[in-house]
Amino acid sequence: MSAADARKKVRVLVVEDSPVMRELLAHLLGTDPGIEVVGFASDGEEALAAVREKKPDVVTMDFHMPRVNGLDATRRIMETHPTPIVIVSGSSARTEVASAFHLLEAGALAVVEKPRGPGHPDHEAAARELVQTVKTMAEVKVVRRWARREAPLSPAPAPRSIRIEAAAARTRLVAIGASTGGPIVLRAILAGLPGNFSVPILIVQHIAPGFTDGFVEWLGQASGFAVHVAADAVHPLPGHAYVAPDGLHIKLRHDGAITLSRDAPQNGHRPSVSCLFRSVAAVLGRNAIGVLLTGMGKDGAEELKLMRDRGAVTIAQDRDTSVVHGMPGEAVSLDAASYVLSPPEIAAALGGLAG
Repeated sequence: MSAADARKKVRVLVVEDSPVMRELLAHLLGTDPGIEVVGFASDGEEALAAVREKKPDVVTMDFHMPRVNGLDATRRIMETHPTPIVIVSGSSARTEVASAFHLLEAGALAVVEKPRGPGHPDHEAAARELVQTVKTMAEVKVVRRWARREAPLSPAPAPRSIRIEAAAARTRLVAIGASTGGPIVLRAILAGLPGNFSVPILIVQHIAPGFTDGFVEWLGQASGFAVHVAADAVHPLPGHAYVAPDGLHIKLRHDGAITLSRDAPQNGHRPSVSCLFRSVAAVLGRNAIGVLLTGMGKDGAEELKLMRDRGAVTIAQDRDTSVVHGMPGEAVSLDAASYVLSPPEIAAALGGLAG
């Protein structure tokens, strides 16, 4: 292999306190010719030193470690040597999941499931997800996070005032799809909605199996909005958000109730944004709003165009604020978006539906 080829590899630092798991992660990552594991750290203190020394393209981060845990290590890395960080979580217990989302708040980019051993039925899928996520996150431009005591005092600029013309009187539901980078954006949007927001919201968030319940709990607490795991045959309430459960598509029935299904994955996903948007377009037509947020791939892009063709207002997240602009970017290229907005602008636009 030439020196030029070697330079193209994604250089990964593996932060993990279990020697067995370190070896497994190194093996799985090393099977991809585009990845090179350049070092290991068994705790957050070692991770900080290794990031300074080795300057990796991506860090895979465990949470529970001695001396300095994953949360503090992530904060300090993002304050001193900003680097794309992928959380590799070994448990779907609610406390572990909550910890993972706190790492996202601190600047990590994505959460993946810690792969089980080669004999486990989910081993290959988890390994593929790990490798793909690491390679994708290597392309993300991260910025320095200011230490909380050093945060600049200047206020953030106010979002543009976006008025969704003639939509407030007719909109009966908002459908949102998100993937990589979505949790933090969803938190920002829901937190920005007014207390009298009067429309139900259905959400598909691509997330590792076992994380949905904890994600919903974190999202509700972090945003102050009423968020639930969607249940079959439930009629969604105004001012409440419903997130598709693990491994189930979420659709809207013609009587306005939620229906869940184990139909085949679409665009490689179940739940799929495409499935949600298609059902909303069929049932509500112009009486809905579709929102497609950050994420890799193209899930939901064609169906956002279908919603727009049926008269719905459609929104895609802008490139500058997307961790990965794949899904919203595909929608923009298809002319599927009535508006291309940042998360604060999306919240402000949707806020006009209150009443």
